[in-house]
Amino acid sequence: MSSGLPARRARTALCAAAVAAALALTGQPSPATAAPAPPVPPGTSVNAAFARAADAHDVPRDLLVAIGYGETRLDDHAGLPSQDHGYGMMHLVSNPERHTLERAARLTGASLADLRQDTGANIRGAAAVLRALADEAGLDAADRDRLGAWYPVAARYGAPGGKAAARLYADAVYEILGEGVRTRVDGGEQVTVAPRTVRPERGTYAGVDTGAGLAAAAEYPSALWNPAYSGNYAAGRSSAVTTVVIHVTQGSYAGSISWFQNPSAQVSAHYVVRSSDGQITQAVREGDTAWHARSANPYSVGVEHEGYVDDPAWFTDAMYRSSAALTRYLTDKYGIPKDRAHIVGHSEVPGNDHTDPGPNWDWAYYMSLVQGDDGATGTPFPTWGTDVSIRQQPTTGSARVASLPGPTSVRVACQVHGGLVEYDGYSNDAWSYLPDHGGYVSNIFIDVDDAWLPGVPTC
Repeated sequence: MSSGLPARRARTALCAAAVAAALALTGQPSPATAAPAPPVPPGTSVNAAFARAADAHDVPRDLLVAIGYGETRLDDHAGLPSQDHGYGMMHLVSNPERHTLERAARLTGASLADLRQDTGANIRGAAAVLRALADEAGLDAADRDRLGAWYPVAARYGAPGGKAAARLYADAVYEILGEGVRTRVDGGEQVTVAPRTVRPERGTYAGVDTGAGLAAAAEYPSALWNPAYSGNYAAGRSSAVTTVVIHVTQGSYAGSISWFQNPSAQVSAHYVVRSSDGQITQAVREGDTAWHARSANPYSVGVEHEGYVDDPAWFTDAMYRSSAALTRYLTDKYGIPKDRAHIVGHSEVPGNDHTDPGPNWDWAYYMSLVQGDDGATGTPFPTWGTDVSIRQQPTTGSARVASLPGPTSVRVACQVHGGLVEYDGYSNDAWSYLPDHGGYVSNIFIDVDDAWLPGVPTC
């Protein structure tokens, strides 16, 4: 029942006073909140940065945007590196095998720090590298005017290792050009690319097999086969397979496959799932030990998902469904129970310091797909708060049966009036039953304006 207080506003973080009050409800102190990304400087325009960089280096502006969108969805991730040490919207890379970041510094005179953290410098650096690669490929002024002629350049920019991964990368860029782009960057500015038909001039990549022709080598029937470098995993197993570990790549699909083929990576996973359509590539055979989750490596299969932990836009329905079908195949094959004790996130593996798949991963929906319930019981709602308790009964005095680590989505089967909860200036006696977690959560932590959830029946 509503307390008569104003409708609750949407929240993305707790204030200091609320964190202190949370301890009684959540059972643990909240971890420190990450610093927000720096605001876009006044007067800065991402569209202007793309236009200036394109003009300065004679690189098609739409190609620049498509590459950036495919790499990061035009998110600079506050200057933090990707899995293979790429930075900024354009994913300028600095690792032992790839040095597009350092090359951009030499070509533009910008500092490494600016290229990592300043969006305009990052875009200019990428344009300079692309032009240098175009010169090496022999593209003259007339060639550079044809979007299709840039295909081999895009392939070398994004995945310079194996040609199969490079073709996957370039094909994705040209699919983006065909579909167009309409997105908003930090600060609210809209960046667009009009959809168009572009005939890619693949050159030496025309006859490259992306893995489809080697499908028989993949164990999962619909997967492509692009093997990781043999020094990035261990042959054989020391334990039976009992667990599936869910990861997020912190990078692009083709870029991650290429990274597993990089001798300096020292990491790999068995499978990688693409965001746009759920395409799956196998990189390590299930009978071998991929290096993806430290202590869990000997007894688990690692499944990477294209995207970034902090951006839920990568987690498409096509990805969820394709990945869930793969996990269902793995659990059936190895006799693994289809539950959250055996299908876990990277962050849940003992001895790991990673956060993936993070709070934006919809575990309730994913598990419903794995278990074969496409309809899923209950109505989905967003939540807020950190380490929110799920109780056996609708009262704070009841046993804690689970928790929600951070903002996520849950499925509510029904709601009931129970013990009064007072928190963060609000009070409510309504509780929601979460069938995927086997308990109740206070409606205060369901991030909607109504204290009594609309359209949800009484238990």
